[in-house]
Amino acid sequence: MKTTTAALTALALLTGLGAAAADPLKIGMITTLSGPGAGLGIDTRDGFMLAVKQSGVTDVEVLVEDDGQKPELAVQIADKMIQSEDVGVLTGIVFSNLLMAVAPSVTAQDKFYVSTNAAPAALAGKGCNPLYFNAAYQNDNLHEAMGEYANRDHKTMFIMAPNYPAGKDSLTGFKRYYKGEIAGELYTQVGQTDYAAEIAQIRASGADGAFVFLPGGMGIAFMKQYAQSGSTVPVMGPGFSFSQDVLGAIGQAALGVKNSGQWAKDLDNPASKQFLEAFQAEYNRLPSIYAVQAYDAAQLILSAHKTAEPSDTEAFRAALLKADIQSPRGKFSFNTNQHPIQDIYLTEVVDENGTLTNHIVEKIFSDHGDAYAAECQM
Repeated sequence: MKTTTAALTALALLTGLGAAAADPLKIGMITTLSGPGAGLGIDTRDGFMLAVKQSGVTDVEVLVEDDGQKPELAVQIADKMIQSEDVGVLTGIVFSNLLMAVAPSVTAQDKFYVSTNAAPAALAGKGCNPLYFNAAYQNDNLHEAMGEYANRDHKTMFIMAPNYPAGKDSLTGFKRYYKGEIAGELYTQVGQTDYAAEIAQIRASGADGAFVFLPGGMGIAFMKQYAQSGSTVPVMGPGFSFSQDVLGAIGQAALGVKNSGQWAKDLDNPASKQFLEAFQAEYNRLPSIYAVQAYDAAQLILSAHKTAEPSDTEAFRAALLKADIQSPRGKFSFNTNQHPIQDIYLTEVVDENGTLTNHIVEKIFSDHGDAYAAECQM
């Protein structure tokens, strides 16, 4: 494996693999490696590269660049990778507004895009494309699970998310399953760090629970301020708001919070145990769900590459659709819109020997697809 960005020079040395063979499969990874969302991109990069290293392949070249969480920059990088670097597959984008800018352009240039995270509804339904796959979920999924869970003990909920495609999908997904009253619905600014006004609205709403989707630095800022406010309204959210990459920064304010995910470190299957051990050995930290999703995206691409080249679009697509991988999530298959069908769990933040992490409480959905597959015509 050859890594061609300065950001990954050290990682490339760690892999110890030889130079790529002539005409390797080129994979272009565009992800967020700077700014408040950098933790998500770093876990994405590291999970992906771990799978490449474990595969032992020598004919794959991974080009990694930082999008700075800027859609216009992501588009420029994608075009350069396609037109100058001749990549066959693109991947890595964390945020849905960036993916909405990049994915249609990539597929229009007859290149594959395999998403490691972002999964906007617009690309799952009528906007689906044979060259676009999602290895993570569809944006609504984890929020749907929390809507189902909230029905048990909460008659009124205040719901909040950032004002971008994933935030809108988040609240749509929650409301699809929640049957109680919505006491307040609020969209915040992307990258916002001061939530005093929003916390005041939660407290004044009369809600008996709050559902919050705020990934990365947004979630860290909110949870710290929420704990300082003294509010007694319990908070819940999707796994993105309480993923491993942010729990250390949030601290004790996250302890006991219920959230949702397709994976947690105590999921009992051989692939999960192997992944967890390998990730910790390689990076000396626990992985997040972002790392798991990227690990599987790499497995999918490499599995397809065993039998086909991206230039043979029908053969490569057919190979991807087989989902011939051992996922840490356990069961994994693609729906008709090339988004996952998978189990989704209720998890809880616990203190495990001084380290905050998520443990599985129970399974909420089995073999869960998404609400948009029926609209996809391919």
